[in-house]
Amino acid sequence: MPAYKTPDVYVEEISIFPPSVAEVGTAIPAFIGYTEKAQRVKADDLLLVPTKIYSLKEYEALYGMPQAADIDVALTSTATGYSLTGVTPPTPKYLLYYAVKMYFDNGGSQCYICSVDKYSEEDISLTGDGDSAGLQDGLNAIALQDEPTLLVIPEAIKLSDVNYATLSQAMLTQCGKLQDRFAVMDLFNGDKGHNTTPVLDLAAERGRYGTSNLKYGAVYYPFLKTALNHYVNVGETNVKVTIGADPEVTLASLKESKTAAYNLAKSAIADYYVTLPPSSSVVGVYAATDANRGVWKAPANVSLNQVIEPVVRLDNQLQENFNVDTDGGKSINAIRAFAGKGTLVWGARTLAGNDNEWRYVSVRRFFNMVEESIKKSTHWAVFENNDANTWIKVRGMIENYLIDKWREGALAGATPKEAFFVRCGLGTTMNAQDILEGRMNVEIGMAVVRPAEFIILKFSHMLQTS
Repeated sequence: MPAYKTPDVYVEEISIFPPSVAEVGTAIPAFIGYTEKAQRVKADDLLLVPTKIYSLKEYEALYGMPQAADIDVALTSTATGYSLTGVTPPTPKYLLYYAVKMYFDNGGSQCYICSVDKYSEEDISLTGDGDSAGLQDGLNAIALQDEPTLLVIPEAIKLSDVNYATLSQAMLTQCGKLQDRFAVMDLFNGDKGHNTTPVLDLAAERGRYGTSNLKYGAVYYPFLKTALNHYVNVGETNVKVTIGADPEVTLASLKESKTAAYNLAKSAIADYYVTLPPSSSVVGVYAATDANRGVWKAPANVSLNQVIEPVVRLDNQLQENFNVDTDGGKSINAIRAFAGKGTLVWGARTLAGNDNEWRYVSVRRFFNMVEESIKKSTHWAVFENNDANTWIKVRGMIENYLIDKWREGALAGATPKEAFFVRCGLGTTMNAQDILEGRMNVEIGMAVVRPAEFIILKFSHMLQTS
């Protein structure tokens, strides 16, 4: 209290309300991969510089377009014009542009981009060399960013199986260390299935993720046939056309000389679509679900936009082997096509599929959000007096926040007492030694709602009574 020396009336404002918890964002993915360019002001000034964007247009302005891989079209000259012999579409080497587009098309609103290098003839690499970076370098750069809550590396499937395993485990390790993010990954051989050659080796696929920090990641299968056409550059020079035995020419060169051939070739390539791993579409679903329902709602039973079909069809019997792993507990989330419903995300489990605490994606991500929000909102209490006044303020702040979450439907229970508890005080969470050593312990328990994964309807005959 100040020392008053002059007679007058003085006003002192007394703070009686506890501080409030400012909730952090939940669906801010960080995409790591290769881009056409990485430039805001000067060349390459965005390489290995995680940058937040809000639209595909902004991505194109900073990072460019997809790689213009060659598309080969063969035509035959006939008496009445031209006929199509065949189209050889490319297998895209670089996937980041398409992945970001699928993210925004499926409900995403903002994300970070970390470009590790520009398109080149070199293979996609884990760590690069002295002159270039690799996907691991991008992951290391993202570790220094506080805001991202999801890690997505679509081009990880382009690595060797050993390097894929190394990168996937590094993603899980980062999530476990920082405890504020979640890894969304694609099954390495997501284009293979039970009736392909070779057949998908599910045990080998699960072995790539190791045994640590499994609760911080989820894997999705299979790859998706999207509605995105292969990229044709502005000059239409990456479409190569041959007519019978004539020399190969570009599509653009046919526009003026052979209009009918040009139109046929252009319409033919429109029937070929890009196949992508599902992670980018899924994080779009995460973002849309968080915005519409809340992070505690399982991001499943949601249709995917811009998807024609999964490249591998699954039924209930086949999905059993992915959803439940009796040996290692590593659940793989399926994406399935249903008649009249489209292509749906049909799984909501983390890699810790046998863990009763952390089995579900929504539970893990809700805890991530609450932990990070409360952690940041209690910074004001550092170096405050470790006494009852501070304990009451901290406890009141957290309780008010959790009551709001309970009212929104994130916590189970008929009353707040059944939904959560917050403990902080001498004799409950601290002893005298804790006070002497400057520790203030706060214990928080939450009954988070869980998805109804299996709905069992039980029917029986009823005897006639009259």
